[in-house]
Amino acid sequence: MAEITPAPGWYPELLDSVAGRIETARQRTRLAANSDLVGAYFEIGRDILARQTEEGWGASVIDRLSADLTERFHGVTGFSPRNLRYMRTFAKEWTGGADGSILQAPLAELPWYHHIALLTKLDDRDSRLWYAAKAVDQGWSRDILVHHIESRLHEREGRAVTNFATTLAPADSELAQAFTRDPYVFDFLGMADVKLERDLENALLNHIEHFLLELGAGFAFVGRQKVLDVGGDEFRIDLLFYHLRLRRYVVIELKVGGFRPEHVGQLNFYLNVVDDQLRHPDDQPSIGILLCKSKNDIVVEYALRGVETPMGVAEWIAADGRALPAELAEYLPSAAALEAELRDPDDASTAAASTPQPDGETELADPASTLSTEEH
Repeated sequence: MAEITPAPGWYPELLDSVAGRIETARQRTRLAANSDLVGAYFEIGRDILARQTEEGWGASVIDRLSADLTERFHGVTGFSPRNLRYMRTFAKEWTGGADGSILQAPLAELPWYHHIALLTKLDDRDSRLWYAAKAVDQGWSRDILVHHIESRLHEREGRAVTNFATTLAPADSELAQAFTRDPYVFDFLGMADVKLERDLENALLNHIEHFLLELGAGFAFVGRQKVLDVGGDEFRIDLLFYHLRLRRYVVIELKVGGFRPEHVGQLNFYLNVVDDQLRHPDDQPSIGILLCKSKNDIVVEYALRGVETPMGVAEWIAADGRALPAELAEYLPSAAALEAELRDPDDASTAAASTPQPDGETELADPASTLSTEEH
């Protein structure tokens, strides 16, 4: 074995450069493989859909096709009857329209499991495209994607009442508004009724990963009950974050009751002190978010009028850990509608005895192994 000599000073830069090129190539390979897989599943589904429409055959043919494909392609997974039905639905839902090819981003970049979630949890193309773009941009796992769909993120994002339009530059205002939500859904708390602000704060920090997920991408937790010394008097901020993309501190104040106009003065005070004491010269002015149990939007708008520090007000809701409020948890399609879509027209006789498997049990494999033989 050759003796390893000390590396010259320029070696770490070379190593990082080579490793970066390798990782970039691997990522491109994974994306290409995933795009090929999604495209293949779309074409398979379209073939099945076309032949079914022309010939009128049903479940028995899909079962036979599944068995024959599994026998022909030993060591390759993804041809279960259930998955073939997903391919058929996939082709049906994405054929036609003005969206172009299924191979276009962001759809081509999503793993197959994500596509199944979009098909089973949403019933319209625009919503699917919205969540697909978000999932790709923010690197959501399938579980995170499902969580955001079930909490109706597309109906909540950017909805907080704010004064950003009058206190921030237009580009900053749009970006800051986009990271707000109304309401914030704290369904992970395990309790629907919180009496004390300290209890709410403790519960949120006991589930900090879930809390950060609900806040959205870019938030970094700085601290709780941050002490501000002003003229010898101490004041405490409930929660302090730093937003990496906005490049500014975000002060979050929690209220277990309804919004009151005097809350704005308190938050305005905190923002001024944070900007004076904590803000770095390279940071942008801090933003405040007041989370309260309820609010009157008209009252909030009047309270924010004339305030020069950027801030927003939103409601928060919590569930008991078992279900979300009906207006948020009720999404389409229903289980019955989904099963009807995935079932063949002549398969109704077995519907009563059929129990759908959880999505996570769908027989699939990674793009590297699906539709290709395994390497030995």
